[in-house]
Amino acid sequence: MARHAPLGPGSIGPGSIDPGSLDRDPPPRLVVVQCPDWSVVAAGVPLDEPAVVLHANRVVARTPAAASLGVRHGHRRREAQRICPLVRVIDHDPARDAREFEAAVRSVGQMVPRLETTEPGLLTFLARGPSRYFGGEREMTIRVAGLIAEAVPALGARPGSGQMGIGIGDGRFTAGVAARRSARIAARDGELRAEIIEPGIPVTAAFLAPLSVALLRDVAGVDAEFVDLLHRLGVHTLGALAGLPPADLLARFGPMGAFAHRVAAGGDDRPPGTISPPPDLLVMRTFDDPVTVLDPLVFTAKQLAAELHEMLAANGRVCTRLAVSAETEHGERSDHLWYRPAGLSTAAIIERVRWQLDGWIRQPGGLSGGVVLLRLVPDELRSDDGTQLGFWGGRSVADEWAARAVARVAGLVGEQQVFVPAWRGGRQPGDAYQWVSVDRADVNDASDRLHVRDVPWPGQLPAPSPATVLTDAVPADVVDATGRTVRVNGRGGISATPATLTVQSRAPQAITAWAGPWPLDERWWDPQSHRRLARFQIATVDGAAYLAIVENQSWWISAVYG
Repeated sequence: MARHAPLGPGSIGPGSIDPGSLDRDPPPRLVVVQCPDWSVVAAGVPLDEPAVVLHANRVVARTPAAASLGVRHGHRRREAQRICPLVRVIDHDPARDAREFEAAVRSVGQMVPRLETTEPGLLTFLARGPSRYFGGEREMTIRVAGLIAEAVPALGARPGSGQMGIGIGDGRFTAGVAARRSARIAARDGELRAEIIEPGIPVTAAFLAPLSVALLRDVAGVDAEFVDLLHRLGVHTLGALAGLPPADLLARFGPMGAFAHRVAAGGDDRPPGTISPPPDLLVMRTFDDPVTVLDPLVFTAKQLAAELHEMLAANGRVCTRLAVSAETEHGERSDHLWYRPAGLSTAAIIERVRWQLDGWIRQPGGLSGGVVLLRLVPDELRSDDGTQLGFWGGRSVADEWAARAVARVAGLVGEQQVFVPAWRGGRQPGDAYQWVSVDRADVNDASDRLHVRDVPWPGQLPAPSPATVLTDAVPADVVDATGRTVRVNGRGGISATPATLTVQSRAPQAITAWAGPWPLDERWWDPQSHRRLARFQIATVDGAAYLAIVENQSWWISAVYG
């Protein structure tokens, strides 16, 4: 079976040692097309309307109208709504973003045989062939921008609105940095111009030298703690990092330090330990009866992903770039190259196959026949660094049973009918987590989905967190020793010491301990949705503990401790 060559040349062979030097083959000449705020485009929001897309309560995309008012990436919901009270808030939906991005992928695919998709809104491909065909790199970028604008009318309606950037450079990192700069210039000047970095390691190093080391995190996927450590050590620019002895960085930080130095110096930017897989490494399924709906194809993709992951794990490898191919009975094909520098887990593979097939099936006019072939071919591998487990906690047998149970139920009723919790952050216990469908979550590894990010939440309740958060708060009554309802004034003071708690129609219980009030004033700039409340932690004589809130001088129980 024929196999295409990897996107980047110069892979090291199995068993070879990668000291992180610049002696490897030079980086390939790559083109990166990036739409930094693709999520708002995919959501169908007019670009002249202030709108933001939130993920974990942080702004990950905004319209040019919102950007002009001062809304920035990373702003919390509260900050964005304070800057622009009428801003439209849109939930993060990667499946929607990928489905809408399929039109741009297929359009550029007309002129480029192998496109690499890192995430919806980010394309990478080799520059050499297309640039020769179209008469130069500048002419090629004009052609690419025209194809994308034609496929996505929202981008073509307002060229230069900051929704697209094109960069060309030696290696993925340099081209990605150039694409980010191109998008910023387009937003500032109102005209899309590709940022082209001339070939050669010295030219690339000079271009990167004055830039912040934070780009290692934002573009190269380097660990944020490592970048923060560089800042604390006084290494603020890529040039300063490139000026350090590579041997010292390797000795102090290991492969990550050597990789960061190589990237900052304009060298090969592939992850350490990258190799080319053997030509016969692939998994595939053929269907005797053509499949015309998505769910059976995704179910088959799960089996293929599990088989591939098992084969790679047996050799201590992880796939960083994967070719996914599907073919109909009438010869229609969908070929995508998916890239993830940290490696594609089983859940990540399934997610990307779903994105690709969903966008392909839903394309205008649809398919003329059912799918008869689905194939997964690893295109780039690297050593699996594994995960260091702690002495306490971590994954247990109960977690394995729970994941199997969720997978079984999802197979019976459909993935979009089964929901699991995912952390998003917030001040109230009911805001900290949200329910997401199984097709958008990794049920086998909940560490990232449930991980509480270390970000400040002004007005957040102190620990401990309640064990049960009620979907709807229930009415309650808190009175003092004389039987009068305890009230809270505008300064956060209480009228008397709480003595008795009555929850709904239950018998009154004496209060043995209480803490608070913790006032919360939300959306004070918007009279329609302004909310002011005070929160208390209350323990009663029967051993129960509650989270109570006071709003408009009425008491409610919103959560229960223990």
